[in-house]
Amino acid sequence: MTEPMPLHGGFVESEMRHVLERACEAAGLDATDAVLLRGHTNAVVRLTRAPVVVKIAQRGSRLAGVQHTVRFVRWLMERGFPTAPLYPVPEQPVVVDGHPVTFWTYLPQPDTPVLAARIAEPLHALHRLPAPPFRLRQLDNVSAIRASLAAITTLPEEALRFLSQRVDRLEEQLADVSYELPRAVLQGDPQHRNALYDGDRIVLCDWDTVVWGRPEWDLTTIEIHCRRFGHGSEHYRSFAEAYGHDVTDWPGYPVLRDVRELRMITTNARKAARTPGAMAEVERRIVGLRNSDTRLRWNIL
Repeated sequence: MTEPMPLHGGFVESEMRHVLERACEAAGLDATDAVLLRGHTNAVVRLTRAPVVVKIAQRGSRLAGVQHTVRFVRWLMERGFPTAPLYPVPEQPVVVDGHPVTFWTYLPQPDTPVLAARIAEPLHALHRLPAPPFRLRQLDNVSAIRASLAAITTLPEEALRFLSQRVDRLEEQLADVSYELPRAVLQGDPQHRNALYDGDRIVLCDWDTVVWGRPEWDLTTIEIHCRRFGHGSEHYRSFAEAYGHDVTDWPGYPVLRDVRELRMITTNARKAARTPGAMAEVERRIVGLRNSDTRLRWNIL
């Protein structure tokens, strides 16, 4: 018997629809004719009978982590912060067959892509927020990279050894980095796909990566997305001018850049088994690391 083909992120269509329907039923929503928007780490589905986007996490995802995201976004909403808003259902997340499910207000998007410079204002506002009245995870990139390396099943031993040696070397270099900006709330993965139009303004979304740490991490992430995914140097410079700080002028930037790019590669390698075509791109990026090619354009996974 032929196995059903998974969607990106490892979901099977029938499984996703089953979870969606049960979660919507629990929330008093109608899942009829729902449309899949994105299937990466999570399945993201737009309802057509209500202005709602449903986010379905992988089975076995930490419920406490999803609950924390909901709590954090509610805190942002109470402060009037520019965030994609939760949809007002009686209780969330809803858990169906081990899948935590959350509900978000649908924000119609124009054809015009979000420019990095437009992300600067909400990101700067985020970095100026006080610490929330509950604990945020501390940013720990080295541990995250090593956890991904331990979970990778699709790379040869030699490649894993190269990546492991690289993180060991970067860990030593990180110990000597002196930061310029005070600790703050970080989005953790700010980029063009984690920002949305809400009418005329830009709001941030996808808060699963929120942490407490140094803003240089968020700023380096923006720079990498501009450089690696074809937006160009002018695109980044417009962001830096709008934010009021150019992280590439900071002496610690090359180390944080290399840490960020290694984390992106190891995260994608860990997920590659359930993302068709991802391994070829991961291997191409690793070749770029070996060649110290910081200009190699990456394909989005």
